[in-house]
Amino acid sequence: MPEDERTARAADLTGSPDALAVLGEGALEVEGRLPWSSNYTFLVTAQLDGQEMRAVYKPGRGERRLWDFPPRLYVREVAAFRLSEALGLHVVPETVLRTDAPFGEGSLQRFVDADFSEHYFSLLEDDALHTSLKTIAGFDVLLNNADRKGGHCLLGPDQRIWAIDHGLCFHPDPKLRTVMWDFAGQAIPDVLLDACGALARGGLSDDVGELLTAGERTALLRRAKALVTSGSFPEPPPDSRAYPWPLV
Repeated sequence: MPEDERTARAADLTGSPDALAVLGEGALEVEGRLPWSSNYTFLVTAQLDGQEMRAVYKPGRGERRLWDFPPRLYVREVAAFRLSEALGLHVVPETVLRTDAPFGEGSLQRFVDADFSEHYFSLLEDDALHTSLKTIAGFDVLLNNADRKGGHCLLGPDQRIWAIDHGLCFHPDPKLRTVMWDFAGQAIPDVLLDACGALARGGLSDDVGELLTAGERTALLRRAKALVTSGSFPEPPPDSRAYPWPLV
């Protein structure tokens, strides 16, 4: 299939139920390994009933073991997507668990055909994008994201900003490391505060909660309540490493 036709067909699935079906049930073909990833990450194509899309595949077998996070980081990728959907934020590309993938169980996330010359620092220069960036920054505070690099904010062909790479999230201990400190002290967007309020009152949906430990669920709800109470973005803590490395 010509590359321009493949990209168009994939883009047509964005945000549709078909995207989850293709990712969750489609036949997978590995195109190659993605460079610059600390863990093994692959670009694959998924095909189902004549529909095709590219996806990013992160198998558990390709993860480096970390001292402060348990194995199966790919499960957190799925949890971040499900939570984004449950809160009505829609900032994480469609992501599913696959047990029958080529290199074993892992996550499969819709590939964002982004302008890869853009990243958080360049997007920040456009004031019109600040509300979207603030939503992602607040979502990171809620998730306790320990690794928000500038290159994890992607400007898609639909001009939406998508947030990727959430394997180091949901830790019960404070771990926030992000490049998105430019909004420190500013008001958190109402859409996120309303979502956090609903989360704090109603608790986690089962499809998110089943992917987290009891301690992680408790900490997540605690952070949601804290965000509602504060209403503003936190300042970088002076006594811990607040920025990831590399920055992009």
